[in-house]
Amino acid sequence: MGMRDIRGMRRANGVLRGVGTGILAAVSISCGGSAEAGGADEAEAATDTRRVINVEVRVVEPQDFIELINLTGVVLAEKDVVLAAEEAGVIREILAEKGARVSAGQGILKIDDRILRAQVDEARADATLAEETWERRRRLFEVDHVGSELAFLEARAASDQAKARLTVVEERLARTVIRAPFSGIFDERLVELGEMVSPGSAVARIVQLDPFKVVAGVPERFAPDIAAGAMATVSFDVIEGGVFEGDITYVGATVNANNRTFRVELHMMNPGGVVKPQMVANLEIVRKTVHDALVVPQEALVRVEGGYVVFVVDGEGEDAVAVVRPVVVGPGQRNVVVIEEGLNRGERLIVVGQQRVADGDRVNVVTRSEG
Repeated sequence: MGMRDIRGMRRANGVLRGVGTGILAAVSISCGGSAEAGGADEAEAATDTRRVINVEVRVVEPQDFIELINLTGVVLAEKDVVLAAEEAGVIREILAEKGARVSAGQGILKIDDRILRAQVDEARADATLAEETWERRRRLFEVDHVGSELAFLEARAASDQAKARLTVVEERLARTVIRAPFSGIFDERLVELGEMVSPGSAVARIVQLDPFKVVAGVPERFAPDIAAGAMATVSFDVIEGGVFEGDITYVGATVNANNRTFRVELHMMNPGGVVKPQMVANLEIVRKTVHDALVVPQEALVRVEGGYVVFVVDGEGEDAVAVVRPVVVGPGQRNVVVIEEGLNRGERLIVVGQQRVADGDRVNVVTRSEG
């Protein structure tokens, strides 16, 4: 190869190196510009774009809040007595069937009274004779002035004694019929036909179910709040839709040392007799009424280390943001709670979505309801 050919090759390589350098520079400039433009766009997006959370709100308005005391009680019959025989004898007749409604004074059972009837006849005859004897002695002594005053007085005393003996046996005869002391249900018969009974033997049970009585124990811390006349509601798990309303008729004067409660009683009507003794009753007694209270759903509260906060919506449309509010919580009842401090009338309280928002988050109100 000659010198001329070598110089030509060197010139060609130089041209190629220049072209390559220019291409690399152009590529470098192009890449650098794209990176800078991309960084600016991302910064702008980070500045202008914030998450928007859908929430539901409720407008806070004052209302009356009734604070209740929830208790468990038991139903007792208004009257529940076990009848006992007052005379000895054999049960000869059953005058009412078990489970029947009986009225006051109605006969239920009858004891054999044949001996007492004979005694009544004897006592009546003695009383008649004693009355006639005294009447004759009285006429003789007062009209004819015959006989002594002592004989006259003895005759009168004998007549009075005979009348008293007649009254006794007549009363014993009447007691051979065992009667209901009040209107109610002949709930249980404790003897059978032909059974021998003696005075004091239990023979029957009578219960009065209308009205019925509910008895419960109230914790002693509520003693200043409960008085006779306080309103109460009674319901039963075993009676669907059975809700009874009434007033407390009795408040115990002492506290039970074993369970630190005091007794309360309520008397309520029992139409249809559906409520039965020993049923478990759910009581709600009105402790106090708070007027113009700010009442919110309990689920609207968010628990934090220092207590509770709520979130309200500030602003409208695209400018609406969530604002955190520390609150002071008052009494609660049935999934609602009174806010004593930290919330104002007319504010829009977030009731759905409050667990997903933070202070300053943009929000979109999808549902709004009045308090």
